[in-house]
Amino acid sequence: MPRFRLALAFALALAAPLAAPAAPLDLTNMSDSDRAAFQQEVRTYLLAHPEVLVEAIKELDARQAAQQEQSDVQLVKSNADALFKDGYSFVGGNPDGNVTLVEFLDYRCAYCRKAYDEVSQLVKGDGNIRFVVKEFPILGQQSEISSRYAIAVMQADGPAAYAKVHDALMTFRGEVNATSLTELSAKFGLDAKDLLARMNSDAVTQVITENRSLGDTMQISGTPTFVLADQMIRGYLPLDGMKEIVTKVRSE
Repeated sequence: MPRFRLALAFALALAAPLAAPAAPLDLTNMSDSDRAAFQQEVRTYLLAHPEVLVEAIKELDARQAAQQEQSDVQLVKSNADALFKDGYSFVGGNPDGNVTLVEFLDYRCAYCRKAYDEVSQLVKGDGNIRFVVKEFPILGQQSEISSRYAIAVMQADGPAAYAKVHDALMTFRGEVNATSLTELSAKFGLDAKDLLARMNSDAVTQVITENRSLGDTMQISGTPTFVLADQMIRGYLPLDGMKEIVTKVRSE
């Protein structure tokens, strides 16, 4: 495992002085006997102090997390227009809010569904969050059909109708097909025939293509993924954690 090898190298650096108390040790210029002696010293040290590996792995994780955070900030900055004001994604919550939350989601994603209630509570309870939804179907045909329908509703009937459909799709447990979508359309007074035809239009396909392209650029490989101000949250985060980040963003 690369992570373990990196941690071991870190531990070896800590243990190196044991093998050469009198002078600096050149790890690149050792005889076979010196290398064998060094390896034995390191093995003896690590067996006596296994906590060194745990500490090294924790330090490696912290450094990698810091590097990822810095990289994410730059990614958000470089793609701000596509993330926050693409002109076609649904914008809910408070459109004039002082914090923008973007969610890349898949309607068939269990963790998106788990986050759904908490995101709703965050947006409604705060009252000053602008919420942008990025349709990002990555879990198969059912996901794509759901997103295509939602996008078609957005394009044909606007954000108010989309919001209702979005909520319904997030909580729907059956198979998404022409029959179930026709029933859903009827529930909200929408033209099912028109929407089912629109689902495979170039305009709908373009939205999915652009969102996937943006996801690739942002190095997004799973859902949900959130962008909150200049921070990325890769995966599900409980409500309290999201509230903490919102508070932090506003204090900066």
